[in-house]
Amino acid sequence: MKTFLVFAGLLILGMIGCTTVDHRSNLHSVKEQEMTVGKVQKEIRVGMSGAQVAEALGSPNIVTKDDGGDETWVYDKIATEASYSENSSGLFIILYGSSSRSGAAATTQKTLTVVIKFDASSKVKSFSYHASKF
Repeated sequence: MKTFLVFAGLLILGMIGCTTVDHRSNLHSVKEQEMTVGKVQKEIRVGMSGAQVAEALGSPNIVTKDDGGDETWVYDKIATEASYSENSSGLFIILYGSSSRSGAAATTQKTLTVVIKFDASSKVKSFSYHASKF
């Protein structure tokens, strides 16, 4: 009976170890999470058209026009990263009926605001950005 329990425990652990799930691909906002200061610096240039900016960064959160008719696009991104690390002795649980667990959790907030101003001919006149992490 003890041999059977050991075999069953190892079989279950082997099955669990072979299971991998890519949870990130199931998120609806993965593309939006890709906007970084580096991407803005690399992709956005004075003189670009609005279509080129939209292709590089996606749709802006806010679009306004000033008194002179110049358009401004604002991208405002906020991300929360949560991570958790845990140690447990699963084999120990199956064989002996007790467990040992320990873990730690951390949460980080990041913001990125990008402001792109267009001239009267709908070309990028200037752009600025501000990033923070806390």
